[in-house]
Amino acid sequence: MAVCTLTLVLLLLTATSAVADVKLARVFADHMVLQRDQPLPVWGWAEAGEQITVSLAGVQTMATANGDGKWMAKLAPLPAGGPHQMVVAGKNTVTLSDVLIGEVWVCSGQSNMQWSLRQATKADAEIAAADHPRLRFFSVQRVPADTPQADCQGSWAVSSAATAGDFSAVGYFFARHLLQQLDVPIGMLHTSWGGTLCEAWTSDEALRTDPNFRAILDRRATVEGPQNRASSLYNGMLAPLVPYAIRGAIWYQGESNVSRAHQYRSLFPTMIRDWRKAWGEGDFPFLYVQLAPFRYQGQDQRSCAELWEAQLMTLALPNTGMAVTVDIADVRDIHPKNKQDVGRRLALWALAKSYGKELVCSGPLYRSMQVSGNAIRVAFDHVGGGLVALDGKPLRDFAIAGADQQFLAASATIEGDQVVVRSQAVPQPAAVRYGWYDAAEPNLGNQAGLPASPFRTDYWPAVTAGRE
Repeated sequence: MAVCTLTLVLLLLTATSAVADVKLARVFADHMVLQRDQPLPVWGWAEAGEQITVSLAGVQTMATANGDGKWMAKLAPLPAGGPHQMVVAGKNTVTLSDVLIGEVWVCSGQSNMQWSLRQATKADAEIAAADHPRLRFFSVQRVPADTPQADCQGSWAVSSAATAGDFSAVGYFFARHLLQQLDVPIGMLHTSWGGTLCEAWTSDEALRTDPNFRAILDRRATVEGPQNRASSLYNGMLAPLVPYAIRGAIWYQGESNVSRAHQYRSLFPTMIRDWRKAWGEGDFPFLYVQLAPFRYQGQDQRSCAELWEAQLMTLALPNTGMAVTVDIADVRDIHPKNKQDVGRRLALWALAKSYGKELVCSGPLYRSMQVSGNAIRVAFDHVGGGLVALDGKPLRDFAIAGADQQFLAASATIEGDQVVVRSQAVPQPAAVRYGWYDAAEPNLGNQAGLPASPFRTDYWPAVTAGRE
């Protein structure tokens, strides 16, 4: 009986200690990278009413745990540097080592963002050269949830030949380019899941703001896989990271939404606004990859083009950028292996938009058209020193139509910063399309070697319109 009583007392003491111990959210750990030059939220749990002190690099702040035991402190902005120790003290003390301060980005999406470095082109050589002590990844375990979670599973890893093979390839090449150009520590918060839908990464609150998303909410119970339920990945894999201080986010997703491309015009911007609202950092940079051409089975061969259009239209949101990939695709493989150029092109946008670097960050983007006799003159933004055919061959994948809306292949020639499009079969042209089918391999670009986005000049009905 005495043994049982003693055991019960020990269990109660252990439970009490566990409740009282100061605990940090898992994203705060050894080897982490914190965002420079911004206030730094730090949060965790302790006994209700407990006073918590957080110290880092000579800066200190305090917080008090609320009735649920949650506490959040905010450190004053710090410059890039480290390694430092973070000390979090209450009734117990937690010390985090090898903490760096630099630039932090979220990388998210579906399989092309999840795609690991070991699966990329020249993987062996890239992994062997991956010793970058100031480049670090926090990888979130893939767990869906029905409600927003307070914490996640994950850990920080320092880039090396032993660790980098498991990193997101796009995230790694993006981070490496920033590291080379900025010479400050780079931290990536990697949260992605292959085959998932945009709505899974969007909060329930945001989806309920638009009646056009009612069908998305209605099929929660029937959609295939819990990871594709509306809001499930926002709840399980994004909410636990908020409000960790970040510079911005990179995104590679859309393949799973191709069949509802027209809806993506509103769904994708809704998700971006949702993330920005959650973080409360204003319109932070949101950079994304335009899908690569691919022969989607069972589609009408224009659905992907309409997804490209939705992505192009999203550039109307402030502080966004789009990496075009039509020139580095394999139309037979939905997972192009060249992730080096994808990461670099995203980094060009970041360097230009977030870090004030004067460089060409985009290929040509359609601006306007003008009918000129039997031809149409198309003008572009981001001509980057001049328009070119990237492979040195005649321009291809241009089509032209008259009022009958029947598009025919057309010749296209570069004249200064414009492309002149014509076809003898269309003497009275009304519209131009470029690269407007799923497996297109267009070749227009600029002198910086960056490809033009597919586009259309007409507003005729979309084939995916009405799909919810």
